[in-house]
Amino acid sequence: MLTDREILSTIAMLKNEHLDVRTVTLGINLMDCVSDDLGRFLNNIRNRILGRAGDLVRVCDAVGEKYGIPVVNKRIAISPVAVAGARFSPEELVTVARALDAAASEVNVDFIGGFSALVEKGAARGDSALMEAIPQALAETQRVCASVNVASSKAGINMDAILKMGAVIKRAAALSADRDGLACAKLCVFANIPQDIPFMAGAYLGIGEADAVINVGVSGPGAVKKAIDRAMASEADLNLGRISEIIKKTAYKVTRVGELIGREVAKNLNIRFGIVDLSLAPTPNVGDSVGEIFQSLGLRSIGVPGTTAALALLNDAVKKGGAFASSHVGGLSGAFIPVSEDLNISEAVRNGYLTLEKLEAITSVCSVGLDMVALPGDTSEETLAAIIADEMAIGVINRKTTAARLIPVPGKKAGDNASFGGLLGQATIMAVTDARDNAFVRMGGMIPAPIQSLTN
Repeated sequence: MLTDREILSTIAMLKNEHLDVRTVTLGINLMDCVSDDLGRFLNNIRNRILGRAGDLVRVCDAVGEKYGIPVVNKRIAISPVAVAGARFSPEELVTVARALDAAASEVNVDFIGGFSALVEKGAARGDSALMEAIPQALAETQRVCASVNVASSKAGINMDAILKMGAVIKRAAALSADRDGLACAKLCVFANIPQDIPFMAGAYLGIGEADAVINVGVSGPGAVKKAIDRAMASEADLNLGRISEIIKKTAYKVTRVGELIGREVAKNLNIRFGIVDLSLAPTPNVGDSVGEIFQSLGLRSIGVPGTTAALALLNDAVKKGGAFASSHVGGLSGAFIPVSEDLNISEAVRNGYLTLEKLEAITSVCSVGLDMVALPGDTSEETLAAIIADEMAIGVINRKTTAARLIPVPGKKAGDNASFGGLLGQATIMAVTDARDNAFVRMGGMIPAPIQSLTN
């Protein structure tokens, strides 16, 4: 239970420290919408989404107003389209994406995720068709997000799929060149993807999930930073162990706020409550940055020596505090380090403190991976695939989720600026060693699962 003082501090977080519920995501199962007739399939999808999500935004706004806790984004996650729409061609799946975009617009949600495929052990017909459809689907829609899981600690790393995704990313960037490759900002390539992610662009409803479920993503990097700053100013003998305790207590309060809102929304919609994803998710707003936490911890900037250790401390403390607050923690849960979505991290790239290599190193202890990374437009498909493969290896060997959301910005080079708008922010384009003669990734096949996969 929270003490009176802790309740007051939570109120202060809401008023002064950018604490909010970052997203309420409604998962909707589309498997009984399946049809071999495209028109019937599209009609079934629309009816299901409107029937389940028609009141989502209204209820989220009402619950947020009731408690004085804003719900910033309202989103939908659906069953993987590669499974539900396995019957259809790439061209027909682009039509499906347009229909999803229209339905999302009708119910006024920010994004709809689930234009997804799970290919860690190989691609079936529907998976291949969906990957082929991704570039056009994302370039021609505003709200549709896609994800492809290409690796897992149990199955290994599907290098054929990774090489394919390198080509997919390049084509998606080219089709949205007038928007700095914006289509790529709606595409994540995963290892060990969870089935219950509420955050975009990776959200989808896993095959093992309920027919409909409410998942919540909280935030709170500003609250964590302020808590550390207060301790720094008031405690003479402060050490890193004590800072870990402070972060844990803050994460506890943030998680309780998220679960309160999520359960109330689920109750009002008569839908099952799922999980709280307690990730520290930044925005481009000043004071709502994960990068600023590193400076509060005594580092000049994210990216300097000590960054990996600081992020390990932060991520672990967030997970411990959240796990104590709720028995329904899921999704990604930890600290996000999206380059363009965090003003401070973007500035670290601009100032030369954070490089692609250092960013990859610190993803070994964070919750996601190479997130919203802008790269030179002439980065080759093979180099994109190699970067993804490296990130997938970190996830597979460490039995954790990792992802890559890479944006090769057409016509721009390292040091230039790319702007994606809104929550997606802007980023300085990172330098990359472009290995066009990368025979390793072109060999294809499977990198076998590590020995620690044999745990049953």
